[in-house]
Amino acid sequence: MRTLLEASEALRTGKISPVELTEECLERIDRLNSRVNAFITVTEEVALEQARQAEKEIRAGAWRGPLHGIPIGLKDLVDTAGTLTTAGSRLYAKRVPTESARIWQLLEGAGAVLLGKQNLHEFAYGGSSMISAYGPVRNPWNPEAIAGGSSGGSAAAVALGMGYAAIGTDTAGSVREPAALCGLVGLKPTYGRVSADGIVPLSRSLDHVGPITRTVVDTAVTLQAISETPAGVSATNEATLVGSIKESPREFRVGIPRKYFFTELDIEVERTMEEALAVLRGFVASMREVEVFPDQDRTLQAAESYEIHAQSISDTPELYDPETLRRLRTGENIPAEKRVEAEAALRSARREILRVFEEVDLLVTPTTPRAAPMIGILQAHPEELRPSEIALLRNTRPFNVWGLPAISIPCGFTSSGLPIGMQIAGAPWREDLVLTLAYGYEQATEWHKRIPALAAEPKNS
Repeated sequence: MRTLLEASEALRTGKISPVELTEECLERIDRLNSRVNAFITVTEEVALEQARQAEKEIRAGAWRGPLHGIPIGLKDLVDTAGTLTTAGSRLYAKRVPTESARIWQLLEGAGAVLLGKQNLHEFAYGGSSMISAYGPVRNPWNPEAIAGGSSGGSAAAVALGMGYAAIGTDTAGSVREPAALCGLVGLKPTYGRVSADGIVPLSRSLDHVGPITRTVVDTAVTLQAISETPAGVSATNEATLVGSIKESPREFRVGIPRKYFFTELDIEVERTMEEALAVLRGFVASMREVEVFPDQDRTLQAAESYEIHAQSISDTPELYDPETLRRLRTGENIPAEKRVEAEAALRSARREILRVFEEVDLLVTPTTPRAAPMIGILQAHPEELRPSEIALLRNTRPFNVWGLPAISIPCGFTSSGLPIGMQIAGAPWREDLVLTLAYGYEQATEWHKRIPALAAEPKNS
């Protein structure tokens, strides 16, 4: 399978047309989507019309940049004018927005082609993508396993070549966790770098929006198109981002926060991470253990999530999955003073974490403590679903609280063939450093070149 950048170069030079590229992706969706349930809505007619327009523009010399003519998907929380946006819920089964989210406006302006809207955990309130009005998303490496969540459909689609990138949301790890479980690259940018306007929210203080792709450079290309750094913030020039990440990370000081992030690991994840750290150690300036203190309180997320849904819960509670309704109602009776305290604690945590970057440039952890669990086991034991999700999101959630840029990249596989991810995080607005170290590791290893067996199946299978 081509990478996004390879496809972009083929489009720019005329080796393939946007229509041909889009038809290839639509064929894969038609052939493989039933195996993993990644898409809720496929916008075939829209995609082909956008591809035809991109073809005319590129042939006329009006190339807009590396996403021009590239077929992508959007998590079905992202509003798209005139196209169904369900949030994976019966509550929004007939919801057709009249205005597109800011992120789709930017991507459409960059010439991207919309393949459709991707399945997710209902209202993004979960890390498994098992709870959806449209059925569970399945892992492309083993359809008996979860794909992760809440952006499970987005990850499954990219892993199988049903699009060259996808946009997910991340409130506690919902881009990075499914990327890790599906063997992909997933980036949660700095809080506020990518607009969440027009995206169905879960927790406005913690919601982030980011890309899922097959390679680090593909992620950088996508981030370049969707970034909107707030005024007054000193940040890397997006125009030079892709070039800058290929520079050497040999001056980087890497911090390893073992006391929290390396506990409760599955033995295969632990072994894989030590091997990955050995690779990193070979080309960074220094690596040292550091201490950080993640805040485990969920008061603010619970309060904000309930507030968003309070009216609908009052009017039509039956339209929610019972488990989603239960989760939302955990924020129902939080006193106002507790919420104010939680907001203050969030601001304090985001200030305090900056101290660690006086000692190191980047932090490295496992993305998830274990590989993807089996859907059948969780369905047979529903009481284990939420604890399993919380465990999977254990290492990703702190970076939402801190608002820091964090990426997951493939770093190995379990003995049963399921992917394992490594997380790299940096100081606010230093996506350039995060991507540079991620790219360095990616180039030193072969994990990103593996594809699921499903993706390699011939068309007539």
